[in-house]
Amino acid sequence: MPIAILDPFSGISGDMTLGALLQVGLDADWLRALPATLGLADVGVEIREVLRGEIVCAKVDFEIPPQPHGRHIAEIRELVARSGAPAGVRDRADRAFTAIAGAEGEIHGMPPEQVHLHEVGAVDAILDVVGAIWGFEKLGVDRIHCGTIALGDGTVKAAHGILPVPAPATLKLLEGHRVRPGPEGAGELVTPTGAALVRVLSHGAPPAEYVPIRSGFGAGTKDFRGRANALRIVLADAVEASEGDEVASLVELACDIDDMSAEYLAAAGDRLREAGALDLVMISSTMKRGRPGVRVEVLCKAVDATRLEDLLFAETTTIGVRRRSVQRRSLPRDVICVTVLGHDVRAKRVMLPDGSRRAKPELADVERVALATGRALQDIFRLAAIEAERHSDRQGTDNTGRGPGT
Repeated sequence: MPIAILDPFSGISGDMTLGALLQVGLDADWLRALPATLGLADVGVEIREVLRGEIVCAKVDFEIPPQPHGRHIAEIRELVARSGAPAGVRDRADRAFTAIAGAEGEIHGMPPEQVHLHEVGAVDAILDVVGAIWGFEKLGVDRIHCGTIALGDGTVKAAHGILPVPAPATLKLLEGHRVRPGPEGAGELVTPTGAALVRVLSHGAPPAEYVPIRSGFGAGTKDFRGRANALRIVLADAVEASEGDEVASLVELACDIDDMSAEYLAAAGDRLREAGALDLVMISSTMKRGRPGVRVEVLCKAVDATRLEDLLFAETTTIGVRRRSVQRRSLPRDVICVTVLGHDVRAKRVMLPDGSRRAKPELADVERVALATGRALQDIFRLAAIEAERHSDRQGTDNTGRGPGT
């Protein structure tokens, strides 16, 4: 399955994301039907090609009849729940709008449920968020990464008056991600919907190496002289470790916590994984005065260390994080797809030092097939493991019958 790389060299918004998704393969007819799918009557979808800095981009605009100016988070959740979207899409959309309401509530000093989402609660913003999240799923994207985000400069007029760029809630949504100000005179380049999409979709900075498959540009509304106001999306194959790249220099972050509830600590771990942690473990420990505690250990790339360190401070109660350089030896691996009872199941396959291979089916796919067929999880796992082994045997033998390394 491909990964997607967001290249927000001129910021990011929901409509820019939809436009770029169209250029990398999203079905335009599906997008035109999205308002009706969400129960938003009489909303039209205009898709056209425009030039931004002499680059052909897809531009998406929604033609919207008079609507309520904004909604509360409960209304948006109800609308998304009725959409018929896959459960994963509904969950990520809910997280996006919850993140926006939480950021706005923190800025204005009120609970998220009481926040009236003005611009973000409008029909076009709802279509942007749900359409982008669902669009990535329809393209079969496995993981999404985001490059450094250009924020713009100056001020912007919003429902709460004149605000600095980026708007306070927008910047709060981008905490933990790489950003840069400018270009000069650009105004607002990142909308709250764009920031929320980065917040819930990005797994961190793009990989150091990847194989591009397809790329596309989604146009922003502004048309600057001499430069492209667009978002680029790259669909790519990830480059897996090779036998010559098994040892990597990484950073380990660690902290000890004894004053945080288990449910919130688990949620913090999820945030760290989503933000790009390569591995994360929580180990029971004993703190001063015999108090039970938890040691959180995060393994990450050096380029991500400061950002994840900041996230540890923001999402946990720790007041100190230890950092040390480590080396990790990892086995070369890839992902294969096998068929079990007519359904596709992915399996992660590794090559051992002696040249032999082993594979393990992905639990999420095993659960999906078990649910669809009514079979036990262990049955599906065993069948997938057998098929994965056969797949490896076929690939490990050439047409002379010799195995690897012969």
